[in-house]
Amino acid sequence: MAVFLALILLLAGVILLFKTVRMVPQGYEWTVERFGKYTHTMGPGLHFLMPIMYGVGRKINMMEQVMDVPSQDVITKDNAVVKVDGVVYFQVLDAAKAAYEVAQLEVAILNLVMTNIRTAIGSMDLDESLSKRDEINTKVLHAVDEATHPWGIKVNRIELKDIQPPRDLVDSMARQMKAEREKRANILEAEGLRQSQILRAEGEKQSAILSAEGDKEAAFRQAEARERLAEAEAKATQMVSDAISSGNVQAINYFIAQKYIEAFKSLAEAPNQKFVMMPMESAGIIGSIGGIAELAKEAMERQAARPPAIKQGG
Repeated sequence: MAVFLALILLLAGVILLFKTVRMVPQGYEWTVERFGKYTHTMGPGLHFLMPIMYGVGRKINMMEQVMDVPSQDVITKDNAVVKVDGVVYFQVLDAAKAAYEVAQLEVAILNLVMTNIRTAIGSMDLDESLSKRDEINTKVLHAVDEATHPWGIKVNRIELKDIQPPRDLVDSMARQMKAEREKRANILEAEGLRQSQILRAEGEKQSAILSAEGDKEAAFRQAEARERLAEAEAKATQMVSDAISSGNVQAINYFIAQKYIEAFKSLAEAPNQKFVMMPMESAGIIGSIGGIAELAKEAMERQAARPPAIKQGG
């Protein structure tokens, strides 16, 4: 009987020891209650509590926690139904408020997030809800963080993971995007063709202008060359005429022989003449030149036989 009593006392002592000595792990805070009423919060480390009078109330995780938001159907402003899911990052800042200000903390946070997601997306049409995800995240985060502040909670981030419109709407949007891309491609192709034609026309215009200027310059040069050739021809003729007037018969012989040779050269170099046959004797050429020379000589003798003109005195 004494042994049995000793075992009971030993067991009671061990239980009291465990009830007295409490060790709170890192990242957690425990609330302390005295006869069921909150008194204070124990942080990480070793603590001593008087058994029976004091006890541990709630064990609160103070680390940042991640909670998935299940997929839900949301109706947009233009009556399109989309499926939306997300994720919430939150952290408890006040263990006592989180323990005693709200029941089922995670359920409350989840319901708040889902409700505000429906509100934010319901105020937008489908295109806005698909393209303004960051704006939706910001709206929901602000609303949920403000609502959970009395609970000692800090909501750090809310991210929408996926927004899925109906399948038929996705197919319709894909066709619309394809048509829009083809339209832009056709516009760009037409614009490129138009620009190419403009550049080609500009090039042809510049080419025509340059060609006309080149023809004008060539014609001017040719006219100038012909003018200079005519001046040279006139000068040569004048020199021959002066030489004949002064009695130099050899000058006219040289002049006529040169013209005769040039005419024969032009005849031989003509593109439609491949073979030229014509009687040509040196004696005939010299004879013709001699005959012309005799005519010139007679003309000079007649000029010399004329009496000189009498000048009238003033």
